Amino acid sequence: MLFIGLTGSIATGKSTVSSILSSPPHSLPIIDADILARKVVEPGTSGYKAIVKHFGPTTPDLLVPVSESMPADGPDGKGRPLNRPALGRRVFGNSEERKKDRDVLNHIVHPAVRKEVYRSIFRSYVKGHWAVVLDVPLLFESGWDRLSGVVMVVAVRDPEVQMKRLRQRDPHLSREDAQNRVLSQTDVRLKAKRCEARGKGKGVVIWNDGSKEELKANVDAALAEIRKTSPPWWNWVCLLVPPVGVAAGAWVYWQNIRANKKWKEMELDEKSKL
Repeated sequence: MLFIGLTGSIATGKSTVSSILSSPPHSLPIIDADILARKVVEPGTSGYKAIVKHFGPTTPDLLVPVSESMPADGPDGKGRPLNRPALGRRVFGNSEERKKDRDVLNHIVHPAVRKEVYRSIFRSYVKGHWAVVLDVPLLFESGWDRLSGVVMVVAVRDPEVQMKRLRQRDPHLSREDAQNRVLSQTDVRLKAKRCEARGKGKGVVIWNDGSKEELKANVDAALAEIRKTSPPWWNWVCLLVPPVGVAAGAWVYWQNIRANKKWKEMELDEKSKL
C-alpha cells in the first residue's frame, strides 16, 4: 500500500486537497492528524489531563467558560473541553517561551496521535486500499515523511495569499495572531523545496495561488502520475505476498533516509555560503 504524505502550512489549502483526494473518482482513505489530535485531547483522555495539569495553573481561560449549557465538570462529567484559542495563544509565536510551551504540547499530543495513525494505517491495509493519505501538518518535523512513498506539499508562492486566507477563515484572529501562527510553522516554500529535492515521482508540490478549479486540476494530474509509478495491482501483490510488502516498505524507508541525509547536507552547504 502506498503512503502519500500530505502536508503544507496553515491556510495553504491542504484541507481542500485532502477533500479532493477523498472524493470520487479518487476516494482515497484519509488519516487526518488534526482530527486525531483533537480526539486524543478530548475530556477524560490522558492527553487532556496532561494539558490541564501543565497549562491550567498559568492559563485561567484554558477551558471553555461555564455556562447554562456547559457545567463546571463538563456535559458528561469528564471536564470542560479545551479553549483552543486560549491554548493557541500560549503555544503559537516565535519567542523562546512560546517555543518551549509548544514543545511541551507536542510531547503530549504526538505520541498519542502516532498510535491512532498506526491503527488507521492497519485498517486501510487489510481493506486492500492501493494508497492511503497521511494528512500531517508537521510531516517532515514529525518524521512521517520517512514512511511516505510520495510526499505531496500544498504551497503558495505569495505569503500575503496565505495571510489573507487565514484571516478570512478565522476572522477572530488579529493580524499579529495570524502572523504568529504562520511563523510558528516551517515556511511552506522551504517545505516545497525539500519536497522537490526528493526527486521525480517521490515529491510533488501542488501550488495553490489560484482558483479551486485550478487546484483540482493540479491534484488530478498529480495523482494520475502517481498511479503510473505505483499502480493498484502492485498493492495487491504486497498484500497477498507479505514478504514482498515488507521488503518494499523497507526499501522506501531506506530511500527516504538517504533523501533526508542529502537534504541536511544541502542545508549545511547553503548555510556555509552565507
